[in-house]
Amino acid sequence: MDPQNRKNLGSRFDRAVSIFKKHGGILRTAQALRAGIHPGTLYGLRDSGTLEVVSRGVYRLADSPPLGNPDLVTIATRVTVGVICLISALAFHELTTQIPHEVHVALPRGAEEPRLDFPPLRTYRFTGAAFTEGVAVHELDGVSVRIYSPEKTLADCFKFRNKVGLDTVVEAVRLYAERRSVKVNDLMRYAEICRVKKIIRPYLEVVL
Repeated sequence: MDPQNRKNLGSRFDRAVSIFKKHGGILRTAQALRAGIHPGTLYGLRDSGTLEVVSRGVYRLADSPPLGNPDLVTIATRVTVGVICLISALAFHELTTQIPHEVHVALPRGAEEPRLDFPPLRTYRFTGAAFTEGVAVHELDGVSVRIYSPEKTLADCFKFRNKVGLDTVVEAVRLYAERRSVKVNDLMRYAEICRVKKIIRPYLEVVL
């Protein structure tokens, strides 16, 4: 490679690295291309070790600090329409002693089923307000991750109690009462949206 071409390649690499840094060091292929990074530059950075593959189609600057929440960050970058829910949301809010072996993600009805090599994923279909309400955006490792609030998560867990286990739900309510300022109005509003108001009330009366 002649000196001029080497210089041009170096400047393209430097510009691409700057773009990655502006986005917290992590981008999906489509995001990188939209930002003006040429596919050849992207793959060149990967092959040189400047970028590492987080998941299929997700790249990250190799010299970035270790990810604190790699599974949630991967899901947020790959499943942009999804919201972290149920046991994964409980774990994030420290309302369970369970260690999730899958990332639980809510999807709107009609959304395409994600195809990921890693991490393991379990999807649930939510509709209407049950999907859109109670979503909070958290910045994790420079990536915006959509996660249901503690109160919405509790209502969801009662709705899906047959899948997550009633013992898990009861523990979550107890930990919520111990560790957080209880927002009864929010809890009951989400319980009404999820149609579990009559079911959740007796459990709240015991622990609150």
